[in-house]
Amino acid sequence: MLHTPLRRSAWLSERTGGDIFLKLESLQPTFSYKLRGATNAVLKLASSPDKSRQGIVTASAGNHGRAMAHACAAAGIPLTVYVPENAPRTKIGAIRALGAELRLCGDYDEAEHRAKEQGARGIAVFISPYAHPDVIAGAGTVALEILEDHPGMEMIVASIGGGGLISGIALAVEGRAEAVGVEVEASTPFTTSLAAGRITSITPRESLADGLTGNLDPDSPTFDIVRQRVKRIAVVSEDDLRQAIRDAARHERIIIEGAAAAALAALSSGRIDAAGKKVAVVVSGANIDLETWGALALTS
Repeated sequence: MLHTPLRRSAWLSERTGGDIFLKLESLQPTFSYKLRGATNAVLKLASSPDKSRQGIVTASAGNHGRAMAHACAAAGIPLTVYVPENAPRTKIGAIRALGAELRLCGDYDEAEHRAKEQGARGIAVFISPYAHPDVIAGAGTVALEILEDHPGMEMIVASIGGGGLISGIALAVEGRAEAVGVEVEASTPFTTSLAAGRITSITPRESLADGLTGNLDPDSPTFDIVRQRVKRIAVVSEDDLRQAIRDAARHERIIIEGAAAAALAALSSGRIDAAGKKVAVVVSGANIDLETWGALALTS
């Protein structure tokens, strides 16, 4: 796992009127921030031989599964990953290549249900991709690195799926910076649930940000963490995502996936006001099928 670069973005700073930095988690060995939480959770489990011998089961839209497969391979722990059938081929192929047992499901909600069910039967230890405390704590280390590199950072912006990343960030900053989340219009479990005052069910639609779509586990602690510690959540459109992928390629010369594009899009589209502020954007991952990326990034 790397201490990833925090690089100033000249184009995004000029566009927003702020001082904008990109936290390049897309450069992790598995090309997403998910390696932080997965490594932390696997190392904790490995310290308990009885539990680690059971093996691990998890659900994933792709990046968490890849990160868990990487960490479990290093620790010698068997892993089963439930993944939606429509996950990008690059994510599915990487999980298989790292030796995990892959089980494809209809959608993310089904994948999570089946993985939890296997864990409840005692066949393996279930580790949630966003609700497990060790996963949340590991994700929070991204904020600690940002504040270590730039102690004056005022805001950290991150995309929200199940809320593990933004929860870890919010807990880690402890009031030293504002944690701001970003959802996509196709899947707004937090915006909807916060308005209702409780976790509610939504009907997710397909999105370029495949890693952000799905419902919240009713038992997830991330809802309460976000409700108490995250004051703002922006929502971006599919057009915003497409433009952010193009902008990242043209101005930063980086490949980003849809989930990472959400955080960038919230700033570049003006949905988050960054004028006069020092802001870090978590570029969460780069695991996008190259055909999809090329069709977006190389068009005007």
